[in-house]
Amino acid sequence: MKSRSQEQSLSDSRELDRSYDPLTGNPPSKPNKKTIKQRFLKLIPCYRSGSSSSSEQSNLTDEAKLSTVCYRPEGLDQLVQQTNFSKKELQVLYRGFKNECPTGVVNEETFKSIYSQFFPQGDSSMYAHFLFDAFDTNNNGSVSFEDFVVSLSIILRGSITDKLNWAFNLYDLNKDGCITREEMTDIMHSIYDMMGKYTYPNMQDSAPKDHVDNFFQKMDRNNDGVVTMEEFLETCQKDENIMQSMHMFDNVI
Repeated sequence: MKSRSQEQSLSDSRELDRSYDPLTGNPPSKPNKKTIKQRFLKLIPCYRSGSSSSSEQSNLTDEAKLSTVCYRPEGLDQLVQQTNFSKKELQVLYRGFKNECPTGVVNEETFKSIYSQFFPQGDSSMYAHFLFDAFDTNNNGSVSFEDFVVSLSIILRGSITDKLNWAFNLYDLNKDGCITREEMTDIMHSIYDMMGKYTYPNMQDSAPKDHVDNFFQKMDRNNDGVVTMEEFLETCQKDENIMQSMHMFDNVI
């Protein structure tokens, strides 16, 4: 028979499991699309309120500015082909990105500073570190405009498979093609530090571990101690809650 402490810990783990999205750590239930747009697009320097209204002159100015920053992104036409954004949307995103990062790139310190604004009572630094690494596809310590919009396109408008692949890459901290228990433990502790103990003050200290146990019980089909991409995709695609969270950012811009 389970003790009251064990039952509370299991309940806490299930509650946290329902309360975070695999991509951002944010609650997936009945999201307000305007709020999601404002919060998500601001968590990385890319969006300014009111930047969506632009005239022809403004668009021409944006094109000219592409060649004046320290780091020059790819041409917008090429990015249109690489992403699911229109040229006009890329111009809006670029304007906001450049306003925040005149050099054309964002480093990890700046990224963490921006992300921390959304979790002022928690410690988001470790989760922001993992998220930054997922955006830093070239592994060079910085995120360029191209890096940013390619990942943002996947998260907001990619197929279910693309989104799950991106999430798997986020969890696979050493990028060796599988998620270990240690990696998932680090992820869960970072989410717990960022929001868990403040959102759920009565949550047991063992909740992150219980969540990891639940993750591997679901995902590790052959019980070899790691979760492969195939196991991750197969399990996620059969989980209604995960599938719902995959749609939470659809068409927010």
